[in-house]
Amino acid sequence: MSADLRAIAGEVRAIYREWEQRPLERQCTGRGDCCRFRMTGRTPFLTKGEALVAALAWRAAGRTAVPESPDGACPFLKGGRCQIYVGRPFGCRTHFCDAAGGPAARRDVRDLIQRLEDIDARMGGSGGVNLPAAVAAAMDPAGARRRGGSSGRR
Repeated sequence: MSADLRAIAGEVRAIYREWEQRPLERQCTGRGDCCRFRMTGRTPFLTKGEALVAALAWRAAGRTAVPESPDGACPFLKGGRCQIYVGRPFGCRTHFCDAAGGPAARRDVRDLIQRLEDIDARMGGSGGVNLPAAVAAAMDPAGARRRGGSSGRR
């Protein structure tokens, strides 16, 4: 991985650490209910920097491709546990889990989201992409360009 990508991953991880240091009542129970996208009707959208960190977490576990998820759950949910918990995206940390405290107030995350969007723009991104497509693109950038991707808003 290039030094530029390592630096970007470091910036994203710093944003995640900053979020964890904020004095807000949040408690992830690791139940995985929020990871069942088809059931909840909500799928996190990731910036390119977030997808990079998630892909690095997946690769660190020795994986080389994003698995299929026929039941509509997050592809990183296995046995009811997140397989990339340390590298999970910002939305998973702040918006999607009712058990962890529900969605964070926009005022509490606006500055961090802006920084993630700035990183996305520097990486040539154009906004959030759904989690499976975003991480697949980060795992195989050339293949994702050939297939196209689901772009959307956060």
